[in-house]
Amino acid sequence: MVVILLISVASVGAPSGEEIYEETLKNTPIFNDPELIAYINKLGREIVAVSEMADEKFTFTLLDSPELNAFATADNYVYVNRGLLNYVSNEAQLASVIAHEVAHVTCDHVKERFSKGTSNQVLSTLIYILSGSGDAAEAAMAYGQANVRSFGRRQELEADEVGAEYMAKLGYDVNEMLSMLSIMKDFETLQKEQAKSRGAIRPTYHGVFASHPRNDARLRAVVSKASKLTTGAPKSNGAVQYRELTQDLIWGNNFLAKKTPAGRYSNMRWRVRFDLPEGWTKTAGVAPIVVMGESPEKKASLSMTRLGRTAQSPEEYLFNQLKVTEVAEGENISPARLNGFTGKLKETGEDNKENTVRVAVIFYKLHAYLFRGEVSNPDDFANFDKLFMEAISTFRTISQAEIDGQQPQKIHYIKATGNTTFDGLTQYFNLKRSDVAILRVINGLYPAGEPKAGQVIKVFKR
Repeated sequence: MVVILLISVASVGAPSGEEIYEETLKNTPIFNDPELIAYINKLGREIVAVSEMADEKFTFTLLDSPELNAFATADNYVYVNRGLLNYVSNEAQLASVIAHEVAHVTCDHVKERFSKGTSNQVLSTLIYILSGSGDAAEAAMAYGQANVRSFGRRQELEADEVGAEYMAKLGYDVNEMLSMLSIMKDFETLQKEQAKSRGAIRPTYHGVFASHPRNDARLRAVVSKASKLTTGAPKSNGAVQYRELTQDLIWGNNFLAKKTPAGRYSNMRWRVRFDLPEGWTKTAGVAPIVVMGESPEKKASLSMTRLGRTAQSPEEYLFNQLKVTEVAEGENISPARLNGFTGKLKETGEDNKENTVRVAVIFYKLHAYLFRGEVSNPDDFANFDKLFMEAISTFRTISQAEIDGQQPQKIHYIKATGNTTFDGLTQYFNLKRSDVAILRVINGLYPAGEPKAGQVIKVFKR
């Protein structure tokens, strides 16, 4: 679980757990499921109670992220992604993940990681985090993988060993940890295979075992050692309760759960949207302007115009098609990985006063989207320009699922018959052919297994 999160902090030094918590929730909200939240907190408290830090406060958080991940940060904060729950099959497997993260705290791994960080106004902090997406995350992953080779193997094995001890003390079968790590390794293998065509680096949860966990002698040794610590009556793996709690759990992106800002402009036909600054009014523009946003008291405005694009770059388009002669502080931009260019223009108004205008051109398919940010008082430009840039950076394309108003896919449990195959399930539930592999992963049957009659397996469907 060695993905990097770059956290900006005002003070020099490592950020606190609370600061990271606030930063994390700005980007990824808490998953709104009180029963699951209570369940994870209960498991977390039970694990902490048998640890060396039984008297200390831990904070457990369930994040609404589709990624298979969990992580721990400073001050005893432990996070579990909703996406990880899609891959877990029973309570014991979930307990193994939480126990592993608690062990990272009790073994001082989190402190060690933070001590490796440096700060120069902006602190680059290494934490075990939900993996993001995009170029920044993939670039960060390259550094994270290099970092884990130096000391990650030792830390991960120690967290596995100590986490397995916590499981044993609670009566769980510690071999469920091997089952969970095997699923994670299978997912990592599948992701790497899928990423080859893109040349991308895929973040992974555990990510330090060259061989499969079931074939890793040192891992099996530490798990076997922990099994001797079991005291009292053994616990069941909790599969039935886990299935009840995760029936209809969101699979993938939970796009409908996100609140739509009041100032959002969306055009489902063009498949684009962007958000005006908070508190601004939105009105239809006068052709060719598509939409106009105005600040309170009409001190500033931001408009968007849709034009036909050319084969030129956005910067060339601005000069050649829009006849702009000079741009100050021009720079390439890439909102949602689209090609764009922005800069400042000097224009003379009707009152013969020179004013500064923020312009931006963003290409999407066959069109160029032109933004213009203007102010009524030139002295206000610097303050409003920050809002212009923030609004322009929110420009996004709209997925087909959003256009269709589709519900997100959800986990569903079924009992296999003698005729059940993963190929048949993908056809029955109208899934993609490539989903056969992921169905095998989430059911612990990767790469070529098939369900057995009577086995409860999970699929995702709308």
